[in-house]
Amino acid sequence: MKKRVTLIFPKSSVQMPVTYRLAKDFNVAANIIRAQVAPNQVGTLVVELLGDIDQLDGAIEWMRSQGINVSLASRDILIDEEVCVHCGLCTGVCPTEALTLEPTTFKLNFTRSRCIVCEQCIPTCPVQAISTNL
Repeated sequence: MKKRVTLIFPKSSVQMPVTYRLAKDFNVAANIIRAQVAPNQVGTLVVELLGDIDQLDGAIEWMRSQGINVSLASRDILIDEEVCVHCGLCTGVCPTEALTLEPTTFKLNFTRSRCIVCEQCIPTCPVQAISTNL
């Protein structure tokens, strides 16, 4: 089973080897989607966890016991078709190619199943047609 979570580390826990402990102690694979971590600052990590449901639940419980704020990421990328000008700038920053331009019509295509909600497309859009459903 997969779960996408956002982890917010207190300053005291930023140096903790969390992904190592997830793999070693819980047999949970962690695919890091986005990270913003620096010494002596609050850290944020968006991670896709993969493992057995019981192992995932145990891993999440352990992280919370370590003072890490764990929230399930249930956001989706939204594209306002009326605002989008199909410029294609977002396609250049999409790491999974969830955003592509149709080669014949040059219209933007969004393949939701490929999207990892990294949000790199949001600041790239010049007309602010891309957002999330917070």
